[in-house]
Amino acid sequence: MNFFRALTFELNAWVIQILRWFPGNAGVAMRYRYYKRRFAGCGRNVNILSGCHFMGCENITLGSHIGLGIFSQIYAGDKGRIILRDHVYINSNVMINADCEGRIDIGPECLIGPNVVLRTSSHIFSDKEIPIRNQGHKPGTIIIKENVWIGANVTIIGNVTIGKGAIIAAGAIVVKDVADHTIVGGVPAKPIGLRG
Repeated sequence: MNFFRALTFELNAWVIQILRWFPGNAGVAMRYRYYKRRFAGCGRNVNILSGCHFMGCENITLGSHIGLGIFSQIYAGDKGRIILRDHVYINSNVMINADCEGRIDIGPECLIGPNVVLRTSSHIFSDKEIPIRNQGHKPGTIIIKENVWIGANVTIIGNVTIGKGAIIAAGAIVVKDVADHTIVGGVPAKPIGLRG
């Protein structure tokens, strides 16, 4: 029995690898059909470009009209939870990581630029005598409300809420909540303007 389980796992890994790199519209269509059955929920018109990588598919919910850019990584293993609502567009090389019991909820009509990192959990490091990697993780939550634009190379850490209509300037590191319709930038991110 263990041999057949191992063989099934290995064959599935090959299928995922082939699907991950299959080019063109045919690749997009095949990835959608394959992952739609594995995600916790998946709407219509979900475009998964080549090179995307998923972990914890059973903890990922995608709305309709979603675009995932090349080389994006979405991790929701170890009891994590990720929700992408309708009309979310993610550029290339974006990491959305809710591993270790984290939760990320991205509202409708959001735009996420290239090389953005959303990471909910952080390492515990309180004991100086134990290596940090052996101390476990502290879970967190990231909530991004509707119609938010996150610029290129932004990092957002856990326990942050981004208000509706907010803009996060390129290169910002967000460590605190952002109010509705506020433009923030810098390291750490601070208000630099208001929309409207």
